[in-house]
Amino acid sequence: MRAALRAAAVVAAAGAALLLAACATRVDLPTKDSGLRLRVQSSVIAPGNGGELITASALEPGDILLSSIATVNSFGIRLGTFSPVSHALLYLGDGLIAEAVGTGVRARPLADVVAEEQMVVAFRVPGLDDAGVAKLRTWANSQVGTRYNTTGVLLNAPFVLNRRLCELPLIPSSVSNFCISGMAMVQLGASRDDQFFCSQFVLEAYRQAGLPITAADPRWVSPADLLHMREGDVPSIAATQPLRYIGHLKYNAPPILAADGPS
Repeated sequence: MRAALRAAAVVAAAGAALLLAACATRVDLPTKDSGLRLRVQSSVIAPGNGGELITASALEPGDILLSSIATVNSFGIRLGTFSPVSHALLYLGDGLIAEAVGTGVRARPLADVVAEEQMVVAFRVPGLDDAGVAKLRTWANSQVGTRYNTTGVLLNAPFVLNRRLCELPLIPSSVSNFCISGMAMVQLGASRDDQFFCSQFVLEAYRQAGLPITAADPRWVSPADLLHMREGDVPSIAATQPLRYIGHLKYNAPPILAADGPS
């Protein structure tokens, strides 16, 4: 009897933890090789825990970089999205990246990013060919100087928190997707699509290249959403295909907060 009560308590505690975290889940049906399996969204990825350190030579044009920096702004984004990343960048090749920051869209050396950020992790979109790379780079370079989508970021902050109601444990993915879509159309309708915040810029670049990463509006997607689109994870917003993890260009322990920087 006690054993049964202990087991029930463990199940209840696990359920409560999932409910409080409100992270996306997925149920994999039994197969001939495995039984019923519940998968839970995970933000854990680091060298020594399913990850590896790489150098810039491992990157290819079009790779997506996700990063975090030791600033109050970055910490606030990570806390709000329950994620270790707060910024998304696009690798253009030849040691250059493009990104949308508070001053607008800019291109700069990858080496500067690695030097400044606390963590930089790379992912690859399968299927990007040379023609797609050319379109992606041309569009990204043409957007340098475009203004930052401040309105989109301000609207996205409450949306990220409110939509967690759509991600309660064991909610079917079809219901969750419908819930998130409906909430996004109501809460993000006033956001600009001719200005960009970081992950919106990355997703729009891929749309312009003819290889959209998701069918969702880029204004709905945060850097944390891109992280969860990786292979083996459970995405909150469905991807057309999982992103392939390449490795960490830099990884440090959780940072101590400093004054805000430009990211």
